[in-house]
Parts: sequence; structure tokens; C-alpha cells
Amino acid sequence: MMRVLASVATDSFWLHGMGHPSWSKGRMVVLFKGCARSVKTACRISVPGISLGTESIGPPMFLKDKKIVPDADPPNKEDIHKLYQLFDQSSKLTILTGAGVSTECGIPDYRSPNGAYSSGFRPITHQEFVRHSRARRRYWARSYAGWRRFTAAQPGPAHIALASLEKAGRIDFMITQNVDRLHHHAGSNPLELHGTVYSVVCLDCGFSVPRDSFQDQLKAINSKWAEAIENVDHGNPGSDKSFGMKVRPDGDIEIDEKFWEEDFHIPTCQRCDGVLKPDVIFFGDNIPKERADKVMKIAKGCDAFLVLGSSLMTMSAFRLVRAAHEAGAVTAIVNIGETRADDFVPLKIRARVGEILPRVLDMGSLSVPAS
Repeated sequence: MMRVLASVATDSFWLHGMGHPSWSKGRMVVLFKGCARSVKTACRISVPGISLGTESIGPPMFLKDKKIVPDADPPNKEDIHKLYQLFDQSSKLTILTGAGVSTECGIPDYRSPNGAYSSGFRPITHQEFVRHSRARRRYWARSYAGWRRFTAAQPGPAHIALASLEKAGRIDFMITQNVDRLHHHAGSNPLELHGTVYSVVCLDCGFSVPRDSFQDQLKAINSKWAEAIENVDHGNPGSDKSFGMKVRPDGDIEIDEKFWEEDFHIPTCQRCDGVLKPDVIFFGDNIPKERADKVMKIAKGCDAFLVLGSSLMTMSAFRLVRAAHEAGAVTAIVNIGETRADDFVPLKIRARVGEILPRVLDMGSLSVPAS
């Protein structure tokens, strides 16, 4: 269970305003309707096996060496204070997280300078998956091979800090574009805008199974592949014995075409013998209407909307922050690179989410009482 130790010194202030940001002497002061009272605290978050003291904040060196995490300067005090104000003064804060939250845990993104796109990788589209059995074999062969590495990722400081803020009642609703369930592993329960790879769904009848069960089915009908993956893990990449598999610097698995084309088989739906796919929104597909309507209603009804680690290049994410902004909410972004909403969002902080959020928690009254 998450434990937060806090020492408290009082310092109260009152805030008044109309829900819009104002600027004073180069610093943003976020003003909300009504008033609020705050007390300063010093806090340190800890969970079993993970330390989140500010002296250890930052991505592990091996992730920097692999260039999975883009370079960024440490967050400055002014930006930390601005983000603290946003959390402290909002009473109905919605958060949207993107790939930048998970790159710090070793899961590559697409669009950053060192992301998968930079090496020529292009993700499968919904249309390709549905129309072509060859594309499905390629997808599932690579996904099966990379699953163990993918699930080895653990929540990072950003995930843990957000779970703490949720527990403290500082976040009204959280939405994630990520499909990796790292927020859930940290103790949060966000709405998964693009679904999750932890479920597999039938395109014909809608029946779903857990991904681990599907992995077992794949292994049962592709027994040689389990042995081949072991060869990759034990230092024999690229050989025929390992089916030509090689691990790319961004964590993806490359497989010699002749092997997945001829030797990889995909199970069908247990109920109707239909086509199975991960329960995620592939490029070219649409978010289910009920889910899209729900998150839009949330965006329009919040008093503050914070984007963490997303370029907002997908319309499904961009339209939410735009709707919140047009509805009068305070909007802010923490992201290393440029985003689609930079032109109208008043507060943009260029920092790693996993470095700035623990420091925000360290500032004051955003912590959870020790339990």
C-alpha cells in the first residue's frame, strides 16, 4: 500500500477569480471561482520496492542510453510552482496522459525525436489488420514475441505521483491514451481512451479474453516460437534458431519475414471462430461513440484540464483539451516536445512528467495523510 509521510506547517491564502488564468511579472497565477485554503507540507512518497524521493527523480540511465526518453532540462522552480497552483486551486481537475508518461518506464513512443517513427517504424492500421491475414500474422508474431518485455515494465514516478494525487482527491477524473495499464499497476483507474492490450476481442461477436490467456493459446499452437524467443533472450538473435528475431533499440522485435509468414498461426474466437485483435484503437479506427461522448462531457465540465506527456496529434485527444479550453477551463500542458495545442493553451511546461510531478508533491498540501 502506498505510504506518504508528511510534515505540516501552516500557510493559508485565499483565492478569488472567474476560472481564467492571469499573468503577473512573468508568472502565471491561475484563478478559480470561489476560494481555497492551503497548507504547506513536505512529503515523500514510497511504495514497496520503489523510492520517489526527489534526489532520485529521473529516468534510469539505461533508458537515456537507449534514447527512449527524450532529452530535457530539469524542471525549474517557477514551473513547479505553476503546476502546484493548478493542482491546489482546481476543484474539478481532469488529466489526460500520453506516451510521455510511459517512455520513462521503457515503453517507446511514436512521435518524439527518438520515437519509433524516427527509425522508419509505422504501426499497423485498423484497415490492414481487418483486411489482410498476412498483416494479422505479422502483427501477432511480433506482439507475441515482445509481450514478455512489454509486461516487464513497471510504473514510474509519474504514475505513482498521479495515484497519490488521486488518493488525495486532487484529481476529479483521469483519461489516458496509453494502452499499457501502468496507471492501473500504480493504483489508478483511468478511462482508457484507446483501449488496452491486456484484452483481446473478437471482431465478429465481441467476445473478449484476457491477453495472458490468448498468449497461452498462441504458445500452444506455435510451440517452436517459445523456444525461439528463449534463444533471443539468451543471446542468439538473428539466427534461424531464433526465427531471425532481433530486438530493436526502441524495444520492438524484428522478425525475419519468412518465419512469421510460413510458421506462425493465430487462434480464432472460441465462440464464433471469428478474427481476434487486441482491444485497442488502431490507427484509422474510431473510438466507440459512448466512450467518446463520455470523455467529451467530462472535458466540457471540468474547471481545469492538464495534459501530461502527449503531443495531442491524435484528434481524439486534441479535441478534448480544445473543448475544455473553449468551455472556460484552465488548461495546461507538460510535454517535452511541441504539441498540437501550443497555440492556445496558456501554460506549457517543457519537462519530463516523472521529474516534475514528484517535485510538485514535495511543495505542499497535495499529499495523502499517512495510513
